[in-house]
Amino acid sequence: MKFLNGLCFAMLLLPIPVSAAPSESQRLHDLFDREWDYHMQRRPMWASILGDRRWNDRWPDMSRQGTFKHELRQKRVMIDLHRLDRSKLSSEDQLNYDLFEQSLQRDIEDLSMMLYLMPLDHRHGVQTMDEYASALRFETVKDYEDWIKRLEGLPVMLDQITELMREGIARGIVHSRVVMERVPRQLAKHIVEEPEHSPFYKPFRKFHRNIPEGEQLRMESEAWTAIKEDVVPAFQKFKVFFVEKYLPGCHSNVGAWQWPHGKRAYDFLCRKFTTTSSSADQIHKTGLSEVQRIRGEMDAIREKVGFKGSLAEFFDHLRTDPKFFYRTGDELLQGYRAMSRRIDPLMVKVFRVLPRMPYGIEPIPAKTAPDTTTAYYRWPAPDGSRAGTYFVNLYMPETRPKWEMMALSLHEAVPGHHLQIALAQEQNDLPKFRRHLSVTAYIEGWGLYAESLGDELGLYDDPYDKFGQLTYEMWRAVRLVVDTGMHSKKWSRDKAIEFFMENAPKTRQDVVNEIDRYIAWPGQALAYKIGQLKLSELRATASKALGAEFDVKAFHDVVLQSGAVPLDILTKRINAWIRAGGK
Repeated sequence: MKFLNGLCFAMLLLPIPVSAAPSESQRLHDLFDREWDYHMQRRPMWASILGDRRWNDRWPDMSRQGTFKHELRQKRVMIDLHRLDRSKLSSEDQLNYDLFEQSLQRDIEDLSMMLYLMPLDHRHGVQTMDEYASALRFETVKDYEDWIKRLEGLPVMLDQITELMREGIARGIVHSRVVMERVPRQLAKHIVEEPEHSPFYKPFRKFHRNIPEGEQLRMESEAWTAIKEDVVPAFQKFKVFFVEKYLPGCHSNVGAWQWPHGKRAYDFLCRKFTTTSSSADQIHKTGLSEVQRIRGEMDAIREKVGFKGSLAEFFDHLRTDPKFFYRTGDELLQGYRAMSRRIDPLMVKVFRVLPRMPYGIEPIPAKTAPDTTTAYYRWPAPDGSRAGTYFVNLYMPETRPKWEMMALSLHEAVPGHHLQIALAQEQNDLPKFRRHLSVTAYIEGWGLYAESLGDELGLYDDPYDKFGQLTYEMWRAVRLVVDTGMHSKKWSRDKAIEFFMENAPKTRQDVVNEIDRYIAWPGQALAYKIGQLKLSELRATASKALGAEFDVKAFHDVVLQSGAVPLDILTKRINAWIRAGGK
């Protein structure tokens, strides 16, 4: 007992441990974690796609009040960030700090432009929300119940969207009528007589094997009721507003210059999407220069294949000769899948690290195929529950030439979007926001750069496939001209279409859809060519500086393993790598 008393007394004399104050790095990463959770809650569909099911039963809050609160919160977060002492951070955390700050600043400036008053266009919006069902897991009763709750909550979101669009009409921040005239037909597909015909009913047509039959019957009934009583009436109401109020309020011409703050907004969008300070005029001139360069290379291919007519006549030949097209959508799909099997094994020639996550090739949903472009990519779920998906457009196969398929596949799948995005997601030492950071100039610049790798991989042995690669590079060069032309120089839609048709052999169906996309998404199309030019420039600089020591696999490692970053930061990383001797 005396021993225990003595021990207790001795313990009282020991200093009481004090928890160490969190380091500046820990405070920074705590901020990252807090803000990641906030953005997942604010964007529940994005969270669901990433495999975070915590908010699987809700849609985003799109109310005007919710947007105002978000804007205030972003400004408070910036204050919290600036309270940290950046000088006390490691070089890697200083980069994390800078990227987070830039992303935050861009979001704050974006909100100030009030472009959220245009919450849908002819390619994205509430009329395409049903497509999320194809990207989500339906394995438990709760998964299905969450989707039913989303169906029941859809009228609230449609009312919020209507509120935003009414304010957009009042302020003149609206889309051009020519692209929005496509939307009523898309809305009509949700106004069904029988709920089981609704696109939102898809998860209940075939249940997961783990769902008991009794639960299947119950949830089928609840989904049927939600579509009948909530979804269909909400779309009916919204369609009336859209046709009677919104369409008449849309701009009759095309271009961001029609907005009350059009020049300022488009200048911001140019900076946002290219991550450069280049003006619309500078980008326009770059585009014209690239168009002329690529035309020269196209003409050389025309001569190589022995075509005797002009380049314009060669374009027409490529658009119309039946030998360049598949007869059916199924044949076209099989052609894409065969192409991917040819590409995949060659990646090891120019890459040291490949993503673990696979990808698949699927058709674009028939509902939106007539109004969308040739292909697009959907990223995988980081938790491994869903592979990446390369979506291809099978609508009117007679307008989708074989000679474009190789370049398109290199861009959308590997070594393009799938390789880059899946690798970024797998960089577990990076904060979550960096693994999923959306920097369009980097992401789309990489996709366009990836098309050029077909030469090194021996995939352009057919001169027509090489011409397809030049066509796709021309496509992105033309974008610099027509996007700035319409949104800054007041070009008409017809002028943009004709410029495109004069300089690329893409079919008119594709060209019209592309031009309408640029009308609806000002500035976004600028990112591709600007990003590719920078990547090509950096590779050339590194190759020249390092000489025989240059290793393309190591170069690709440096470019890819930091995730998506703005072009100025990418330049600094490559220059540092060069100074280190390419090690």
